Amino acid sequence: MQIERMKELVEILNRASKAYYQDGDEIMSNLEYDKLYDELQGLERETGIVLSASPTERVGYELLSELPKVRHLSPMLSLDKTKSPEALAEWLGDREGLLSWKLDGLTIVLNYEGGELVRGVTRGNGEIGELVTQNVRVFDNVPTRIPFSGSLVLRGEALIRYSDFERINDGILDAEARYKNPRNLCAGSVRQLDPGITKERHVKLLAFSLVSAKEEDGSPVDFQNSRRRQFEFLREQGFSVVEYRLLRGEEVPAAVKDFSERVKDNDFPSDGLVLLLEDIAYGESLGRTAKFPRNALAFKWRDEEAETVLREVEWSPSRTGLINPVAIFDPVELEGTTVSRASLHNLSFCEELSLGLGDRVSVYKANMIIPQLSENFTKSGTLSPPSRCPACGEETEVRKDKDAKFLYCKNPDCPAKRIKKFSLFVSRDALNIEGLSEMTLEKFIGHGFIKSYRDLYHLERHREGILSMEGFGERSYERLMEAVEKSRDTLLYHLIYGLGIDGIGLANARLLCRHFHQELSLIRGAKKEELLEVDGIGEVLAEKLYAYFHSEKQLSELHELLPELRIGREEEREEEGGALRGKTIVITGNLTHFENRKELEEEILRAGGKCSGSVSKKTSYLVNNDSSSQSGKNKKAKELGIPIVTEEEFLKILGESRESAQGD
Repeated sequence: MQIERMKELVEILNRASKAYYQDGDEIMSNLEYDKLYDELQGLERETGIVLSASPTERVGYELLSELPKVRHLSPMLSLDKTKSPEALAEWLGDREGLLSWKLDGLTIVLNYEGGELVRGVTRGNGEIGELVTQNVRVFDNVPTRIPFSGSLVLRGEALIRYSDFERINDGILDAEARYKNPRNLCAGSVRQLDPGITKERHVKLLAFSLVSAKEEDGSPVDFQNSRRRQFEFLREQGFSVVEYRLLRGEEVPAAVKDFSERVKDNDFPSDGLVLLLEDIAYGESLGRTAKFPRNALAFKWRDEEAETVLREVEWSPSRTGLINPVAIFDPVELEGTTVSRASLHNLSFCEELSLGLGDRVSVYKANMIIPQLSENFTKSGTLSPPSRCPACGEETEVRKDKDAKFLYCKNPDCPAKRIKKFSLFVSRDALNIEGLSEMTLEKFIGHGFIKSYRDLYHLERHREGILSMEGFGERSYERLMEAVEKSRDTLLYHLIYGLGIDGIGLANARLLCRHFHQELSLIRGAKKEELLEVDGIGEVLAEKLYAYFHSEKQLSELHELLPELRIGREEEREEEGGALRGKTIVITGNLTHFENRKELEEEILRAGGKCSGSVSKKTSYLVNNDSSSQSGKNKKAKELGIPIVTEEEFLKILGESRESAQGD
């Protein structure tokens, strides 16, 4: 049984570490991770067995990204930890140590040669990191040139301040699309392929360790055997250095108390403290374990907890049919903010806590950010999952996946499962309702706010429910209502595209509307033969269009929607002398001369041509920079003898057509 539990713990912890280090995500809290890690460590001591994949023997995970990989000159190990100030003091004893913040960002190694920044590398898996030099150069406070002309290697923590994090999130209209926490945002910002994005995020770096410093002749710099002197040296070179305090063992508890009281006022994320031996030579003489150096010890905060009463469990359906339980409890103050909701993960988690409405529970904020339930003091066990889906009222069922139980809606036509339909409808090229991401739509649908397109235009009926959702304030709600109102004014082809008719993309929707003179009634009443006359519409698409506009269910929803919209007429651009008059162009693949496909389509329309989303015998050219591609459009073009041209070739055709038109 112990071995089986160890295998289970190894799998869970490795999955969490992969998400944290490789994906910049968090699937469990520090509290949960540490609890499971300590359990595994205890079982390893008890049995004398350490499994090959155990996280107690590993530092990080393999990297998967497009950034170049670089091997570190020396391994970057984790630190052993304690949550006891007394244990921290006992570890230091009568020696001197430097107590500093344990920063919660992304560790970076910087290399300088001859005073110039030559390399910046992420921690990665401890052995190999990712090369991010260009991104490091745009950090707010990293010097690209320093006075020291020798060779310098240092480590620092890349951070995004809470104030910058809030500013960035305030600029995101959709509450559900906002970033979860500064640590995740920082990890994503540092690993960007575009340094411009990194610069916009205002990433900063706090140096916390000098790895090596050698003069131009290769001799090591003499720091008088002092870590404090190393920190002073780094500050003299222009680096921002983590705050630290020199102390002895008896001074540790008071210092920890002082740091702990000040952490709430910090403008940067910290998940604890680090105690480093001041005596460099002594610290290095202690060596290291397979995972930890012995010259430093980490202290992790005890998560602030509060007792409260569970009042309700909200069951929120998702696009997959999964119904997620969310705890609603009496508001409590945690880490300086008021919280009243927390995810309950799945049915197994609810059963493990023996939850019931009215139970007295303990709540904490994981990493001082994400509310979680940690304990149930009442353990009534009376909570029952709903037998009917909150979104559609149909039956639910319990399914088991990897020893955990989940609740699902059985209805294949549940509105919550049609999330993609609504997501397309509100997208930029359709009705363009800003602030409605898939995540927000999923929640609105789960609460029963949206069941049809028309419901999107009556969200004011659910004002109180929306305002009670996490991440939604009065201003967010008002901006959403403004976006909804603005979307009422649209063009017919945006609506046709937004209806999600199978196979009808934006270009085909536009051609369809132009062919039928911007009249929806003509499109709805068109026979299949008439639809086939539209450029880009073949047998298959004509069949799908006809079926859609002759479906009682689809027409009913469309009739309900139309009174909510003000449909304008698109200006007809085709002219007698248009350079591409009478020609139909299809675009596929990546573009290099144009920023996106829409930009090229606009150029074609200005020249009097037509754009289609599919190749047919009416197609004049297929624009594709990869003529050897085995895509369906390429195959169809070759089959029909349609010319396949690159962007450059097409631009020449366009130029020649213009000259010919001007000559006429």
